[in-house]
Amino acid sequence: MEGLMRAGSRALALGDAQGAVGCFRRALLLAGGTASPRLRRACAFSLGAAYVETRKPEKGLEFLLQSQPSEGHGGERGGDLYFNAGAADEGPRDFPKAPECFGRGRAAGADGRAGTRVRMGRCYPGMREPARAARCFLEAARGYAAAASPEAAAVALGRASTSMLQSRRFGAAEIAGVLAQCRWLCDSIPDPALRGKLYNAIGLGYSQLRSFSLAAESFQRALALCGGERDRRGEAAALQNLGAAHNALRSFGTALGWHRRAAALHSALGNRRGQGECFGNLAYACSQLGMHQAAAENYLHALQAFREAGDVQGQWQACEGLGAASFHLGDPEKAIGHYQEAL
Repeated sequence: MEGLMRAGSRALALGDAQGAVGCFRRALLLAGGTASPRLRRACAFSLGAAYVETRKPEKGLEFLLQSQPSEGHGGERGGDLYFNAGAADEGPRDFPKAPECFGRGRAAGADGRAGTRVRMGRCYPGMREPARAARCFLEAARGYAAAASPEAAAVALGRASTSMLQSRRFGAAEIAGVLAQCRWLCDSIPDPALRGKLYNAIGLGYSQLRSFSLAAESFQRALALCGGERDRRGEAAALQNLGAAHNALRSFGTALGWHRRAAALHSALGNRRGQGECFGNLAYACSQLGMHQAAAENYLHALQAFREAGDVQGQWQACEGLGAASFHLGDPEKAIGHYQEAL
């Protein structure tokens, strides 16, 4: 089996995609007789990628889907600021004009080919292949643009930018260009809910590029589109992200109001983890303004919320913040206790 996998890889490197398909198919048959799901997934992934190289993306997708693990994997969160990706992640997956071109016979035209690329792009992140996912979404965006489907093109561009940021194989200017295209397309989308989610996703992209002024502008647009009773969850995310962006811009006085509004809305929605994140952002802003007593109180609120939500990373970050606040308040013994709890 290992020999077949090596032979398939050599064939792909030499441009013999058809030969690679033969090797990987035989390897997958052998892997089926083993007790290793991971080995079967690896063989299925290689076979799917080889089929894509032979210009049979639908056949490739069949095996790429088989290669996905059954359980998800979480990403890491770090730093002093908590941005909320929830609303950006949730909504744009199913956009209005994206055709479901699998299991319905042959899909024709640019829409069908773009739909294939979107489905392939969704497979790659779970297999830790964000660069391939990015290329699939970029190709899909071009196809949807050619088919005059701006909603689908904008969503594909948003997903492409996310994958590009995850892959670290793309330059900041290239990613910023994709975000700018997505933002330009947003103006032609009639659905305000979709526009709001896209602006939130664009803001998150700019945040990762450390273009916080553009991020704040995008979050402000998202807030205007999902405010009121239209999308309370999206409104909470936009408020939280707007506050975090102002923290990053060191506009701490402005940020306080956004943090408080976001925390109150997360509370009303019963989202204790989101509320804890907002309290953490609020505490950080207070500490930067020299309001150390207020910082300590908000870190305590954050710690309680994270405990109730079972968020261990949030708990140690809150404890670390409490340690810093206690030290600034002239109580080093208390600070030591909080730092020990954080450890």
